[in-house]
Amino acid sequence: MKRLCALFLLLIVWHASFAREAAPLAEDPVLEQRLIAISDEMRCLVCQNESLSGSRSDLAQDLRREIREMIQQGKSDDEIKNYMVSRYGDFVLYRPPVKPVTWLLWIGPFALMFLGVGALIAYLRRRERGFSKVSITDEERRRVQALLQEDEK
Repeated sequence: MKRLCALFLLLIVWHASFAREAAPLAEDPVLEQRLIAISDEMRCLVCQNESLSGSRSDLAQDLRREIREMIQQGKSDDEIKNYMVSRYGDFVLYRPPVKPVTWLLWIGPFALMFLGVGALIAYLRRRERGFSKVSITDEERRRVQALLQEDEK
């Protein structure tokens, strides 16, 4: 029993050794709100489906720290966003600008949807035409009727 308790205590201490220090919040709440507003509009490059402010990845923490430093340097929101876009591309923005380079991002989902609907309609029409061409002889019709009558008995 003592060995089990010692092992359990060792496990707890070992697990606690992986704990990290919590990231400090900004001393200025206005700065922190501005940081959150800017990072909410940016995509985490690791998670890709999470905002920069909501991501817990190391890269997201580094980018938030970098944004915080730029805010403290007095840079505007647009300057910060332009810096991030110049460094990481339009993909870093949740709402990339509409320009020839990003047309595929904006139009692509709709084009795929229309192609899918068109393919479905073509398939259904082809299938319907195939059924109308099928004809059976009188002999086959009599055999089907006989089989159906046998099943009813």
